[in-house]
Amino acid sequence: FKTHYSENMYNKTAPYEGILEVLKELREKGLKIGVVSNKFDSAVKELCEKYFQGLIDIAIGQSDEIAKKPAPDGVLKAMEILGAQKEFTIYVGDSDVDVETAKNAVLPCLGVTWGFRDRANLSGADFIIDRPSDIIDVIMSV
Repeated sequence: FKTHYSENMYNKTAPYEGILEVLKELREKGLKIGVVSNKFDSAVKELCEKYFQGLIDIAIGQSDEIAKKPAPDGVLKAMEILGAQKEFTIYVGDSDVDVETAKNAVLPCLGVTWGFRDRANLSGADFIIDRPSDIIDVIMSV
């Protein structure tokens, strides 16, 4: 699977519309940004480098040392590397697994409806939004 995915991971892959602008604005505000994925670690790092050049501070995927979400391992590792404190961290995700991961990491969860799952699968999230630009408003109000 890793070989096949490595050869095909760019097929039909692109940032969601509006995400790059949101990441740039969050960077300008001095926020640190991490990506935690259930994809294997080297793929996560490569995809983030290609699509989010310089906008992501840390990218962590599943590995022998990092259990898959909903285990909080990747999130907690990213926070450790970034020097992030829980009271100043919010988890943004697009699935029920992300909501569970945020809860396991004891973090507020911002669910987004334009990704992997729809609004019904995000029940339990502290916030649910429909547009990438709304991320900034929620993060700055928390």
